[in-house]
Amino acid sequence: MPNAVRSDFDFCNSPAREDWEGHGIPDFVYGQKELTREGIQWPRTAPSLPDTLPLSRFDSELCSAWRQRMELGLFRYRLGELQTQTLPGPMGFVAQLNVERGVQRRRPQNIRSVRQAFDPEEFNFNKIRPGEVLFPLRAGLEAVLLSSHPGFRVGFNSLGGLASVNHLHLHGYYLPHRLPVEGAPSEPLDPGGRLHLLQAVPAPGFLFYTRGPGPDLEALISRVCRATDYLTAREIAHNLFVTRGAPPGKTSFSSTLTGVRVILWPRKSSFGVKEREAFNVALCELAGHLPVKTPQDFSSLNEAAALALIQDCLLPPAQAEEVRAALVALTAQEEQ
Repeated sequence: MPNAVRSDFDFCNSPAREDWEGHGIPDFVYGQKELTREGIQWPRTAPSLPDTLPLSRFDSELCSAWRQRMELGLFRYRLGELQTQTLPGPMGFVAQLNVERGVQRRRPQNIRSVRQAFDPEEFNFNKIRPGEVLFPLRAGLEAVLLSSHPGFRVGFNSLGGLASVNHLHLHGYYLPHRLPVEGAPSEPLDPGGRLHLLQAVPAPGFLFYTRGPGPDLEALISRVCRATDYLTAREIAHNLFVTRGAPPGKTSFSSTLTGVRVILWPRKSSFGVKEREAFNVALCELAGHLPVKTPQDFSSLNEAAALALIQDCLLPPAQAEEVRAALVALTAQEEQ
């Protein structure tokens, strides 16, 4: 049965040069056979651009639509090659200098609560122009499986977790660099191995894993939704990151990515943007990707300073342990 991808991806927000009204944006229709289960791996030399690797139909259409909209001037700024460095140290932080993102991005809305009511008068993704839609997408996890690029990631920031718009949306992007969360070791938290605690990463997070489409994927989605519902109901901000990766367990340095990792980080609520920091801590940064705002910070940033910024956003130990116990209990309820 073919599916039409339908989900909000945060790609572009600026005015269009052309009137796109009346121009239908076709659904991206795909079948289950296009969800890539195996064979995704990093080349020996990291690619510089998404289209330097063999691309799936999803990748080709997404990248083509992105380039077209960029040429039409629909973006706030042109995103070209970014100066990139891997910070020395065991974490393997990937830092990128992106000055224009820090200056040109839409100013975050006044968020005061993780459960703040939706305000249709504020900017939301129902207000973007048709030309700003690359194509509709249905589900973040399936988007990762539709891509054959090992560096295509999807993520989510809750309110209080640096979501800048109070409207449910996912972020999808290519980063042609490995991140520590792809193969970091983990500790099982339940006998069935359905929930793990990710270790040896910038911020310990809860790890969910699936090898691909099917009942296991559907069960994982339900498990993640129960966890985020729990956090939201208790006003606990959180970030979510979806990436190709290794199975849970010991550290894996293999270039082959055998499944999909979903990492969930409960964190302290943070409202507003901290302009003076080298970077703001949200889904990318917790995963080890650091978009840095200024050349000065980019040249001086080191692993210790990055870790201090990230770990300052984590829950206090007592609250973190309470959340851990609650998510383990939620997972155990699946057997009842």
